[in-house]
Amino acid sequence: MESLRSGAAALITMSDADITLIVLGVAIVAFISNRFPVEIVAIAVSVALYATGVVTARDVFAGFGDPVIAFIAALFVVSASLEASGVTAWLSGVLSRLAGDSRMRAGLALLLLAAVLSALITINGAAAALLPVVVATALRLGVAPSRMLIPFAFACSAGSLLTLSGSPVNVIVDEAFRTEGGGGFGYFEYAAIGAPLVVVTVVIVLALGPRLLPSRGDAPGSQGRSAPAHRHRMTGSRGYRLEISPSSDLVDRRAREVVTEPLQLVGVQDRAHVAVSDNHRLRVGDSLVVTGPDDAARTLGAQTQTVVRALDAAGPDELARRDEGLLEAVVPPRSDWVGRRVFPGMTVTDGVEVVSVSRRGSDRGARSTDLVQGDAVLLHGGWDALSAFGDMQLLLVDDPEELRGTPTSLAPTAPRAIFIVVAMIVVLATGLVPASVTALVAAAATVLLRVLTPERAMRAMPIQTIILIGALIPLSLAVQSTGAADKIAGPVVDLVQGRSPYLVLLVLFVLTAALGQFISNAATVLIVIPIALATAAEVHMSIAPVLMTVTVAGAASLLTPIATPANLIIMAPGGLSLRRLLAAGWGGDAGLARGIAGTDPAHLAGVRDGAPQSNTDRTPVAVPSGTATGVRC
Repeated sequence: MESLRSGAAALITMSDADITLIVLGVAIVAFISNRFPVEIVAIAVSVALYATGVVTARDVFAGFGDPVIAFIAALFVVSASLEASGVTAWLSGVLSRLAGDSRMRAGLALLLLAAVLSALITINGAAAALLPVVVATALRLGVAPSRMLIPFAFACSAGSLLTLSGSPVNVIVDEAFRTEGGGGFGYFEYAAIGAPLVVVTVVIVLALGPRLLPSRGDAPGSQGRSAPAHRHRMTGSRGYRLEISPSSDLVDRRAREVVTEPLQLVGVQDRAHVAVSDNHRLRVGDSLVVTGPDDAARTLGAQTQTVVRALDAAGPDELARRDEGLLEAVVPPRSDWVGRRVFPGMTVTDGVEVVSVSRRGSDRGARSTDLVQGDAVLLHGGWDALSAFGDMQLLLVDDPEELRGTPTSLAPTAPRAIFIVVAMIVVLATGLVPASVTALVAAAATVLLRVLTPERAMRAMPIQTIILIGALIPLSLAVQSTGAADKIAGPVVDLVQGRSPYLVLLVLFVLTAALGQFISNAATVLIVIPIALATAAEVHMSIAPVLMTVTVAGAASLLTPIATPANLIIMAPGGLSLRRLLAAGWGGDAGLARGIAGTDPAHLAGVRDGAPQSNTDRTPVAVPSGTATGVRC
């Protein structure tokens, strides 16, 4: 009890800045440990700041009413309208036709499309929408998916720096600049550094990619409606299911005794859809899955009076139809599926069949597999049957209801979706209307014009991102208002005081990029912005290049899957380990750092003469006459 009293007394005597720093440190550790959901950590941070008296109850909830939240949510809704109307699928088809059989043309087209689409519908939206195209293109050209997916992720990151809508990070930084009296960045002003980065990314990938990128075999994990289908059901030969009927001569015989060369036994299942050993005595309703020549399978069926069904070896366009499709599911910890045996061609429920199984990005092939945590299972069946798997202790990569309604070509609603996106971009570029209002009107238009249903529009909103940013805004404000940012900025200022402004930008870049590898880039930027502003104030530097440096560093989340969902999306399809992603990402981060160090701070973000200095007390700083005001959130 005495120790509790002394601890409470010590806490009472602490300054708000010290308490904020402690909460910040604990939050960073919790984010890095990845033991708790990021949104729960963010909420706990706000509650801790309130409990210690650093912020008020109003401050805790103020973040969720910030225009940034509305802007980000609306952008994802508009992005979903492009997918729902088939625009994304149409662009993918155009890309495939332009690329042809040339790896160079395919790589160039993929990188440019990824960059442009990221600028329009955010980096995560572009990564999810184009992933099936990248995997399909790689397999069609005979290239390991990893050799195209890593450059694809880098292009998405670079493309997110082309426009204000490219990433939630851009929106957060723009709001910070506007709050400091800078008027915000223009919608296309990010392209001053984003466009050169896209060009450099494309040149480096095309010139050095073949020598630097990891080469892996086909990794069948994927997201999206059609890309998983490129993992064929049977490798090297056709698959067949032998169904044991009452008249079959195979009743009461052991499975391993039935299948002989040139056929190969893949697996055996009983009438209850449970995989059994090859020593199992066959009963009516059981079935075998074999691979081998067609004539050998048909002959066995005829000789034993057994029904033989050829497994569908169709491609993605045939497998993904209006009434049926493909769904990828991942085995989570403590699931009843852990330890369950499955194999390609097995029916797990009536109307749902296993297409393939992958582990750590590698296809398990035509054999039985005892599932472990993290295994990915690709399923094919009717949409109604696939929808039921959400209640079967499996993590579904995509929502079956969304996949069911996703067209593979331009839908009648496509012109409306394109009009909404173009109109939104034009209004955002002019800066005449606050960005959050513009995006909300565009999102509402997708529903009013029946491009999206209200239910799908709601599902498109990134709830985790909204909670994360909204709950961390109070921490960002506390770091700045309590003086915690000044304490953190002190060592940085001591290091760069009296030195080149290039060094200031480089140090801030390294700080942001390093932290951004272990927690989400949005959370990183919210934490670093107050520190960057305090540093700029101490060294009497314009905040525009400082904030733009933080933006670029936020996009440099290239090393780990934790940093941004785009990295996580490519891990399984590319068969990538953390080590390989780190090896590839170091080059990208180093290139961005060199770009920052070699860029004139006066022109890093199109900064004009007279741009405001940092203003840590948030007193508005007048924007000089003739200075563009940019986009307001």
